[in-house]
Amino acid sequence: MPHTPRRRHLARALACVLTALSALAVAEHQSASPAAADTAQFRGVNWARLGDNFHGGPLVLHGLSASDSYETVVAKANAVYTGFENNLGANTVRLPINTYTVGTNWWSAYAGAIDAATAKGFKVVLSYWDDGVAARDGRIVNPSAFDTMWNTVLARYGTNSLVHFEPMNEPGGHSAAEWANVVSNWISSHPSIPRNRVFVSGAGLNTDIKSMCADRRLDGTFLSLHHYTFFSGAKTYDQWVAYLRNAIGSCADRTVVDEFGAPMDTGLNYHDAGSTDNFVRYFRATTTVLRELRIGSIYWPGLGGKIRAGQGDDWYAMQKLHGTGTNLTLSTPSPSGRERLRYGWGLDGDVPAPTSLLRDVSTGRCLDIPGGTTANIQVQVSTCANTVGQQWTLTAGGQITALGGQKCLDAYGSGTTNGTVVGTWACNGGDNQRWTVGADGTIRSVRSGLCLDVNTATFKVQLWACWGGDNQRWQIQNTDARRGARLGGNGGR
Repeated sequence: MPHTPRRRHLARALACVLTALSALAVAEHQSASPAAADTAQFRGVNWARLGDNFHGGPLVLHGLSASDSYETVVAKANAVYTGFENNLGANTVRLPINTYTVGTNWWSAYAGAIDAATAKGFKVVLSYWDDGVAARDGRIVNPSAFDTMWNTVLARYGTNSLVHFEPMNEPGGHSAAEWANVVSNWISSHPSIPRNRVFVSGAGLNTDIKSMCADRRLDGTFLSLHHYTFFSGAKTYDQWVAYLRNAIGSCADRTVVDEFGAPMDTGLNYHDAGSTDNFVRYFRATTTVLRELRIGSIYWPGLGGKIRAGQGDDWYAMQKLHGTGTNLTLSTPSPSGRERLRYGWGLDGDVPAPTSLLRDVSTGRCLDIPGGTTANIQVQVSTCANTVGQQWTLTAGGQITALGGQKCLDAYGSGTTNGTVVGTWACNGGDNQRWTVGADGTIRSVRSGLCLDVNTATFKVQLWACWGGDNQRWQIQNTDARRGARLGGNGGR
């Protein structure tokens, strides 16, 4: 259960003070220091509709189909949550609702996404998104529709302690005072819902939580903050740290940052503390503040979201979806982004995954990016020298990455024939960038089943039908320990 803020404890204690001291009590109540932050129990991602959740229709999450039954939604959701948990360490999912979702037949099936999460022990945050019916342009315009939707949701999930409720996402059409009144009335109208299961959005675009934090009517609730680069422009790392700390103020003990994100499929290296890239500075600074203040967070998006021109999903997406029907899997396009997210959650230190040399048995040479270039290029084998272009990371998701997670080993053109060029490319989660390491020393493309093969005349690397030759067998040597770890066969050094 969430730690109840100290303000609430103070309120109870002060209620017993003599009437003659009430003025002093109020003053003490309002100036009390916040308790130590501990919303870190929320380690989450947003699962969104592809194309964003601001939608005048039922919200069909990425990977689901409007024709899915309840049972099918449960099966698909189980696969998605397994990916969130195994790949990221998530224990929370934020899901959108609107009047079209709750007020139509889709609700019976959509509930499977909520039920699958709670059955797995996930916390769920249900948030209403502007749909043009109950709200328009960030403002409640039909209170009756708004209340009817929430009453339906609460009738089903009001007693489930894992489900939390965010009355409205980004109430930007209301002033801070108006929004505080709306959410105060929402709380008063649903007295059976514990306050520590309510997320109060910051005023505006979930950016002003200080005014909500100062409103005594909202004591005991969580405060949801949104934090993006496009809200304020470019900053240095230190400026990003100061900016977020200022946005949180003295309200850290109640704050959950339930939207923040950065590009995950453009090759940015979030391990690079010296980077001048604004996104890297922002994401590193954000996760630093979250970790230091023990603030929970819900990344946008884990899956789904806006569609970037030229690609099929949101470039901020922390996970990529693969498969059809209920046979769904997730992969991680940015290993460094994943590790930095986990750092913010307090799960690991900001330590890059270990790198290794991949030594070809036939030539004794190591898998190499010519010149260590960040350009897309066919890989080769060269004299082992532990250069930056020879340091590879084998990820849990089956990717083989290089250059701090900026590039993935890629079968060009998703080729499935002998001679397919193998080179570097921005990580995108495709099966042509996933590999299986065999006990016999082979490295096989998940997409084609072909083996990573060295052309011993040119030393270029390609795919070829697996035949057992030494030019298709590899040894892993950890670059830190300098110890060879044989994948199979003989000839270890």
